[in-house]
Parts: sequence; C-alpha cells; structure tokens
Amino acid sequence: MAITIRPFGIDSLGRRINCYTMENRHGYSVSIINYGASIQSIKVPDRCGKIEDVVLGFDTLEGYQNNTAYIGATIGRVCNRIDGASYDYEGKRYTLDANDGLNTLHGGREGFHGKFWIAQTTEGEGRDFVTMYLNSHAGEGGFPGSMRTQVVFSFGDDNRLEINYLATASEDTPVNLTNHSYFNLSGKGTIKDHVLSVDAPTFLDVNEENIPLGTVHTVENTVYDLRSPVLIEKAIKTGNHPTFKRQKGFDVSFRLSGKGLREVAMLHHPDSGRTIRVRTDQPALQVYSGQFLNEQGKGGAHHGAYAGIALETQHEPDALHQPSFRSIILKAGDTYHTQTCYAFSVE
Repeated sequence: MAITIRPFGIDSLGRRINCYTMENRHGYSVSIINYGASIQSIKVPDRCGKIEDVVLGFDTLEGYQNNTAYIGATIGRVCNRIDGASYDYEGKRYTLDANDGLNTLHGGREGFHGKFWIAQTTEGEGRDFVTMYLNSHAGEGGFPGSMRTQVVFSFGDDNRLEINYLATASEDTPVNLTNHSYFNLSGKGTIKDHVLSVDAPTFLDVNEENIPLGTVHTVENTVYDLRSPVLIEKAIKTGNHPTFKRQKGFDVSFRLSGKGLREVAMLHHPDSGRTIRVRTDQPALQVYSGQFLNEQGKGGAHHGAYAGIALETQHEPDALHQPSFRSIILKAGDTYHTQTCYAFSVE
C-alpha cells in the first residue's frame, strides 16, 4: 500500500495542514487531516463497483475550523457532556470550560477537535498507518495535568479502518476519547433508508440538557431496541419514547453487551449494499442520527437533518458525576489505550 499526502491549508499560526490518504488494492480509501485528527473522507464501492464518499466533511480547512458539529474530529479530553462544567476529585473542585449552556461538551472550546496534530506515516505490506500526536497542556479547558495523546489510524486490504487511542498524563485527569465521523453509506441524501443494529440491552435516559439521569433502562419495548436491525426512517416515524420524540431521533448512549474487542453495531444501506460493522473494546456507544445538522459540506452539499449518523464508541457520558458508571480517570503514569474498528463491506 501507499500513502498520498497533499496540502490542505495553512492555519492561523502558519502551520501546514495536510491530508493523508491510505488507499488499498480494492480501491477503498481513507483520508485524514492533521487539524483535529479528523477523518476527511472514506471512499468505498457499492455492489456495482461505484465509489462514493461515505462520511460527511469539508473540502477546505476553513470548513473544519468553522465546523460546529464536530464532523470527523477526534474528540477529547472528554467526549460527550459533563454536567455543570465541573467535577470533584479527591477533595478538589475542577472548573471546566462551559461551552454547551452550563455544561462542557466534547472537551470545551479548547478540545482536541480544533488542535494542530503532528502526523507520522508508515507504509506497510497490506496495511498503512497514519499516527497523530498531540500534547495537551496543563489547564487546557480546565483539565489538570499535561497529557500526551497518540491516535493511530490504520487501513488495510481487509477494508478495515482501525483506530487506536493512547494517552499518558502528568496528573490524574479524566479521559474519554472518540471519533465523531458522520456516516452516510449512500453518499448523498439522508440516512433514513439505512438499517441499524446495536448489541445493547440497556440505554441511558437523559434530561433536557442531554445529561444522563443516572438510571439505566432496558431497551425492550422501546424505540431504542436495536438488537435486531431496524430501518431508521421507521424508528423516526414511530418512536414514541418521550426522550426520542423530544430529540426528534437518536441521541443516546447505549450500554453495550460483552467485554473486550467485539462487534457492537452494524449500519447497512440496502440499495447500495454498503455495510459498516463496528468493533470496539469500549463499554458504550453514543448514536446520534444527525437531526440537528446544518453544515455546508464537500462539493457544496448541504448537510441538513439526518444527513449522517454518528457511531461514537466511548465510556458513558458524565461518568464524573455518576458513581455507578465506569471511572474515566486516567491515573498519572498509567497508559490509556482503547481500540475501535470500522469494517467496510458490500452485502
């Protein structure tokens, strides 16, 4: 395999942003930029061999700099929401950046989505690697300690995009990293004609600010039961759960079945045959059906409501305030490491 590098713009500090494209022998390709360590495109064929770009994104650096929906970005230090933009740890109160009303969303205004990352490429036999490095300084967004982060994107002839997240910190600090790509396997229109399944017996209900209430609910007999494949349009039309109706679609954290690296979700577009199977070692999956999207994307396309769906592997949101949730505190000297894989196929 080979990695193609092309200029993608110059940021406000004069630093060069590049686009790194890994293409395999089947014609599938993945492109990543070192602004926000963002996935810029994923191109895969349909059952007739027609290639389409199946993630939302932008043609220019300015698009990512003005991106209000976190499209394609690596999210950190802590993805999702933190209630009240603060938390207590070992007798000390940490005040964070409130960028979503009174709450912190996706790391705040100084989150990883808007950072310049150092990139390194490695070409391999049957698999290429693009590694992104970031040093987050102590106090950024209110988070304690400096943190060194490494995100390794790899793509191979097996049509699998693997993402490994690694981090170490100088002080105990919360960490919950994910990628915020929006998928649309038709390459156009909306994801209403897609079929989705998620291997999760329970979900977390939220308040009107999308903060978990702390209770875990069974998916049985609700619109959130995706243990068997469900047409997204049908769910949107018939889902009568109060939270689902208020949100006008999916914006929910599922507690996933199983442990370790395993398949947790499947997204399929019947007309094209394109399919994504999601594997992760994470305990939760945030599914957002893009109902509030409003961005001008690649090729002048308007990314409006339901233009793409985000499948964000992560720990549970607002874990800092929920003792029953798994801890997201990375101890000083320890190594954070999680893995997620998106496997593409035609079925």
